[in-house]
Amino acid sequence: MGSVRRFMEEHYLHFNAGETLRAARAYQAHIDAGGKMMVTLAGAMSTGRLGKILARMIRADLVHAVTCTGANLEEDIMLLCAAEEYEQLPDWRALRAEDEVDLYNRGMNRVTDVAIPETVMRAVEERLLAQWKAAAAEGISKMPHEFLWSVLADPTLEQEYQAPPEHSWVLAAKERNVPIWTPGWEDSTTGNMFAAHVYRGQLPDHRCVRSGTEQMEILMRWYQANHGDGKHPSVGFFQIGGGIAGDFPICAVPCLIQDLQIDVPKWGYFCQIGDAPASYGGYSGAPPNEKITWGKLDAATPKFMVHSDATIVAPLIFAYLLGD
Repeated sequence: MGSVRRFMEEHYLHFNAGETLRAARAYQAHIDAGGKMMVTLAGAMSTGRLGKILARMIRADLVHAVTCTGANLEEDIMLLCAAEEYEQLPDWRALRAEDEVDLYNRGMNRVTDVAIPETVMRAVEERLLAQWKAAAAEGISKMPHEFLWSVLADPTLEQEYQAPPEHSWVLAAKERNVPIWTPGWEDSTTGNMFAAHVYRGQLPDHRCVRSGTEQMEILMRWYQANHGDGKHPSVGFFQIGGGIAGDFPICAVPCLIQDLQIDVPKWGYFCQIGDAPASYGGYSGAPPNEKITWGKLDAATPKFMVHSDATIVAPLIFAYLLGD
């Protein structure tokens, strides 16, 4: 037994710690029974370097699909190509407005305690624009991650790596052909860039990137092909944070059942890690049982809610599963 797993088994007994251990054990049981797992990423998990351990999870066949914000998708590649140029800001709580203006003037975009250089964003944009133009010329459309997979497939990009490639979860997903959904992709740096290129006329229209509803249809078809058909637990749902990264994919099941009237099993496992408290109308803070009324979970679905910082809890659960 690894030291992390042993430590958790010995000390994580009650409250949020106990919930963390129970969620990890149930995740393991779900995989052992042949179930597959969807992981959703909100916030700035890629900039927080969750990719170091998430990539290992993907390569260990412990993650079979990812839904994330556009920021998490693109920032994994930005970190891969410019990690040495990121600026660490350990005393970020003491920053004044004048300090923030200085960061802005230097082209450094702050995410809590680290700043991302604008230069890497433009370098990624240049490579993506070539991919967008090629797709538009061919009259084809792709998912946002497929364009980044094409960028990663260019051997010249490896010369620009400033972080170990084994730390990139998007690269690991490409290697394992793990699908990625990116709802609300327009709310991201690369999404904004894409809109700007259409605005300028450098791209003829928006059609080369699949829309959110197209992505939902693809997700529903993937779910039908992977829910186990009663022979295994249906797909599990491991939600890091809240927001659209979790709200979008979990709706695939009620859409199949209620809108298409296709009989499929509901999600077979659910765990959410977040610091949002249960509140009136606060979806990200809604307790798991509320999802039963929306046709997303069954009463018997293993359900866990860990109220804590995801950058602390998710690596612990992943380390437990990896046997660290």
